[in-house]
Amino acid sequence: MTTFRDRPSWPSVGYEDRPWDGAQDEFGTRPQSRRALESYSASVPSFIADLNIPLNDDLNALTEEASSELARFDAEVGHIVGPIASVLLRVESAASSEIEHLRSGAREIALAELGGRASEDAQLIVGNARAMQAALALTESLDGHAILEVHRALLERSRPGIVGRWRDEQVWIGGRSRGPHLARFVPPHQDRVPALMDDLVAFANRVDLPVLAQAAIVHAQFETIHPFPDGNGRVGRALIQARLRAGRLTRNVVVPVSAGLLTETTRYFDALAAYRTGDVIPIIRSIADASFVAMNNGHLLVNDLQAIQIEWPGRISARRDSATHRLLGLLLRQPAIGTRCVGAQLGVSPVNAQVAIDRLVDAEILIQITDGRRNRIWLAEDVVRALEDFAARARRRR
Repeated sequence: MTTFRDRPSWPSVGYEDRPWDGAQDEFGTRPQSRRALESYSASVPSFIADLNIPLNDDLNALTEEASSELARFDAEVGHIVGPIASVLLRVESAASSEIEHLRSGAREIALAELGGRASEDAQLIVGNARAMQAALALTESLDGHAILEVHRALLERSRPGIVGRWRDEQVWIGGRSRGPHLARFVPPHQDRVPALMDDLVAFANRVDLPVLAQAAIVHAQFETIHPFPDGNGRVGRALIQARLRAGRLTRNVVVPVSAGLLTETTRYFDALAAYRTGDVIPIIRSIADASFVAMNNGHLLVNDLQAIQIEWPGRISARRDSATHRLLGLLLRQPAIGTRCVGAQLGVSPVNAQVAIDRLVDAEILIQITDGRRNRIWLAEDVVRALEDFAARARRRR
């Protein structure tokens, strides 16, 4: 058991008073109006670029075991023929979004990917997948511009006015919308953000630290700085994937760590709060434990998809090199399709694309989910069911 004396020390955030410029709310109560004119306390995170991660024996053993299993999962799953990598990226993006209460079914997400009519949450989840892809490109070196581009990929279509720069306003977590005075946590004043992000980038690019623990602290420090008005959680969890890839724990696929965090979100948020008090154990342990849960769930999803891959071809009679068989592979990666999409992806004419679709409809692999004969969309329900089963397991509280 870890005793208090064994707990790794880490600098806790400080605080400073800042004047609040919020306008007086004429509809608020008198205490609320008076508070709007008072100063507030903003956090002052420490610089961490030159700090070493203080791991005790228990935490070091846990991170080494998790790191070994991450590398093994990546090697085993990464060598499976098929679009498994795309599927894992999709489910990680959906789980990370759900932590922020953005929830949508696999069918809606598939429609949003295709550009069809879908809920706002589904469209935001697809934006998160773009952000995840941008983050995974940061395998060699991370810098501020790259983080800004991840944020741009996430929110350029939904909130274009806030992308491309660090925040220029005070933000806060919890409390009331009128000001930060009753907030659960107040990130640093916007004047401090550029220097803190430069420091975080320097820490993230070090190669002398244990990768999993480093990824957890990069995430926690990023969430503490909260450099954007919106999207911090999703960008921060994308950075976990970027650091795992940069540290070569993963090379081929995304391990859906957010799906592991989703099983115990209270513990995860408590761990981020503990980090701000100088205790690194909870967030490192939370990310490590989430990795184990994610790998177990990920293996079940991969098994389901492989079973579909094996079963589908027996339903159709067509040459193995035909557009119909090639469409089967596309459906695992993109379960909602239209004629134009199939033609572009397979390099065939619209007529041949429709022939392939019709054959899979006859085989009960595809069903049409739109009315009429214009802009029709078909869905592979077997794949959607496997994705929904994964999501249901991720939501199951431990």
